[in-house]
Order: sequence, then structure tokens, then C-alpha cells
Amino acid sequence: MISIYLTILRPNQWLKNLMLFFPPFLAGQILSPGVISKGVMPFGAFCLVSSAGYIFNDLLDRKRDVHHPQKRLRPIPSGMISLSGAVMFSTLLLIGGLLLASLISPSFLLLLALYAAISTSYSLLLKSFPVVDLFCISAGFLIRLQAGGELFQIPISTWLFLTVFLLAMFLSTGKRLSELRLLGETAGEHRSSLTRYPEGFLAGTLYMTGCSVLVTYAMYALHKPRLIYTVPLCLFGLLRYILRVSSGKGGDPTESLLEDPGLLVVSLLWVVMVVWSIYR
Repeated sequence: MISIYLTILRPNQWLKNLMLFFPPFLAGQILSPGVISKGVMPFGAFCLVSSAGYIFNDLLDRKRDVHHPQKRLRPIPSGMISLSGAVMFSTLLLIGGLLLASLISPSFLLLLALYAAISTSYSLLLKSFPVVDLFCISAGFLIRLQAGGELFQIPISTWLFLTVFLLAMFLSTGKRLSELRLLGETAGEHRSSLTRYPEGFLAGTLYMTGCSVLVTYAMYALHKPRLIYTVPLCLFGLLRYILRVSSGKGGDPTESLLEDPGLLVVSLLWVVMVVWSIYR
């Protein structure tokens, strides 16, 4: 039973919450005394609230997910967890996350509450609207970035803000495109917004945002000595993800990173090169 409740938390998706540490990492402060320990509680708060959102979304989609080739195996649509148990668990996670945030700072609590509000609105209504659904997902990444800047008192540069926003748009578009290709004619039964995208729109958006990410990241890298050498890695990662989506291997960002050796290796190389560029 414990393993089932761990599964419903989707702990692999907690990788997204590492965005909190991006501001101190890229500012060369991640190794400063007390920085990592200061981020543990905020990271936990975001993990609790984001998991609460995943459970709430699964509860709303349970009837559709029963017919999905992959999602039907999740604890809620498969019946391994009762509806009442899932509702109570999600509520406890949300309250726990917000209580943790209240112990950190009022501004951090406000950002986390905003994230929870957008996540809830997305699950209830906004995910049915094309383009709006992409912006909602991207907003989650931006809030994490801003929360990290607020937590560690590090200003977020314009180019970093744009890079994270466009990268989130790129990844969310890739996820939608892979869903559309996987589900085919039954796509509308699982996610109504998929049928409202004209043919070629998502693919075009994927290429457009991918190019934009490369440009904004290059502009960000120009302002940091030696970081410009990581731009080829950025291009490789973008192309590898497009290749993965186009090949029908799935577009979930977290799963792609963990399952695709090419993406995992280039991501680790990027971290190594950033460390070499900023911390040496």
C-alpha cells in the first residue's frame, strides 16, 4: 500500500522543482555555506503541493484515463486507490506544503499559492483550451524560477527568464505533440484541447520555440565568461528532444531525461561545463 501511495506522488516529476536551485547555481553561489540546506524545506514544499496537483488532476481525469494505453495503469484509474483516499491524501499534501511555505516567508508562500491556484485552474478548466494549456504549464516553471530567486535573494536576469519560459513552452508543446501522435483518432477522448490544434500547429510551435530557446540561451551565455561553450550542448539537447518526439518515443520532459541516454548524458555534460565555467 505504501508503494502505491508513493507512486501516486509521481516523485520522478520532482526533478522539475530543482528549478528552485537554478538562481544560486548559475550565480556561482550554490556551494556557499547554508545555500543547499536553505533550499531543502522550500523544495519539499513544492514537492508536496505539486504532488497534490497531480493527484487532483488524476481524480478529474480518472474516467478518461481508464481508456488511455499508459495512464490506465496509474493507481486511481486502475482502482488501486479509492477516490476518498486520494482526495484526503491530496488535501493533506496541499495543506502540508502551504504550511511549510508559511514558515519560510510570506513572499514564498504567495508564489507557492499562486502555483497551486494555476495548477488547480488548469486541472478544472484551462487544460481544455489550446495554447492556454501550454502557457499554464510554462507558468509553473517560471514560478519555480522566481521562487528560487526570492528564496536566495538573487535577481533573475531577463535572458534567463526568457530562456526558462521558452524552454517550458518547447517541452510542453513536445509533450502535447507526442500525445496527439500516440492517441491518434482517440486523442479528443483523452484531452479535448488536442483536437482543437490544427494539423501542423504543434510541430510548428515546437520548432519555433526550440529556435527561440537557442537564441535566448546564447544571449544569456554571452554575459557569463566561458558559458558560451555550453550553447552547442543546448542545441544538441533541443534536437535530441525533437528527434525523440518525432520518432514517437514520448515527450514527457522528465521521462525523456531519465529514459533517453543521449539527453541524460548531454544534461550531465551541461552541468559539468557550467560548474567548470562558473566555479573554477
